[in-house]
Order: sequence, then C-alpha cells, then structure tokens
Amino acid sequence: MENVQENVEVVATEQQQEQAPQREQRRNFRDNRPDRKGGRRNNRDRDVKEDDGLIKKTVAINRVTKVVKGGRTMRFSALCVVGDGKGMVGVGMAKAAEVPQAIEKANLRAKKAMVQIALVDTTIPHETIGKFGKGSVLLMPAQPGTGVIAGGPVRNILEAVGIKDIRTKSYGSNNPINCVKATFNGLKSLRSREHIAQLRGKSVEEI
Repeated sequence: MENVQENVEVVATEQQQEQAPQREQRRNFRDNRPDRKGGRRNNRDRDVKEDDGLIKKTVAINRVTKVVKGGRTMRFSALCVVGDGKGMVGVGMAKAAEVPQAIEKANLRAKKAMVQIALVDTTIPHETIGKFGKGSVLLMPAQPGTGVIAGGPVRNILEAVGIKDIRTKSYGSNNPINCVKATFNGLKSLRSREHIAQLRGKSVEEI
C-alpha cells in the first residue's frame, strides 16, 4: 500500500510540474499584451496638432438637409474666421457629415483665403461700408480706449484681425453669414495713406 501511495504522489507531482510551464507561458503571453496596447497609444499621438498661433473663431453652425432618392441626408455647415491678430484675416465655409469635420474644413479654407488688412495702430485708417447680399456694415475708426463696439458675428472677425478700437453699425440682413462677409469686404476695401500716395505717384505729405 505504501508503494502505491508513493507512486500516486510521484505521478501527481509530475503532472503539477508539466502544468507549471503552461501557466508560465500563459502569464508571459498576458504580460506581453500591455506592449501592444502601448503601441496603440502611440498611434493616438498622431492626432495631436501643433498650435500655429492663429486666432480661430467659429461664427455659426447650421444643419443642412438634402433630399435625395433614398431619403434625407443630414449635414452640417460651419462658418469660421481665422486671423493672426496682426492684420491678416480670412473667412471660410464648409460642409461635412459631422460638426468637427465641418469646422476643420472651414478653418483650412479660411487660412487659404487670408488677406492683409490696412490698419493704423489699433483702429482702421478711414470710414468704410462693406456690403454682401442684403446686408451692409458701417465701419468707423475710433479713439484709443473705445474698444470694439460691434455685434457677435462682426466682433469675431474684428478681433481676429487685431482691431481693438472701432465703431460699427449693421444694416439690413442680420444673418451671420451676410454680416461676416460684409465686414470682410469692408475691411478689404480699406486703403492706407502710403498705398494711396503710391497709386497717385505722390508723397504722403502732398496728400
């Protein structure tokens, strides 16, 4: 009987020794899994974008419905303004299936459409009226310390340009798209003294 018990114990210990490497292999396999997760986390770092130093403002987001043969498709349109705060500004509109994609596309189009605006210190050189569609915006220079006296859509584009002292008045349509584009057209029509003197072939003092 003692020999039989000893044989049983020996067989049990051998089975335990055979199972031990298998458990170690399973543990090693699990230990390697965090390395693969770490690789996936590194891929997420690609979504991090560097700051280009531009002022980006989202003016308006609208939901657009298109009727097609299969039914209605819902999309989003975004109106964005991009400027550097030093006289450069651009306006862009774009559509996409999701709001973040529409904003990103609008920002890219606004970057490509950036133009230089004539400024005098913190205000504009002269009075002007910008028009677009049924809307028009009156832009008037102001003394230092006045601030930006403007509504929401107009204020966004003026702050993106870098204007700190100005008075404005909106007439006609109060649609954000019309207001922003009317302001943009008015800013593009501004001319500095140096530019006018160059066009006339005279010096600044003669003008």
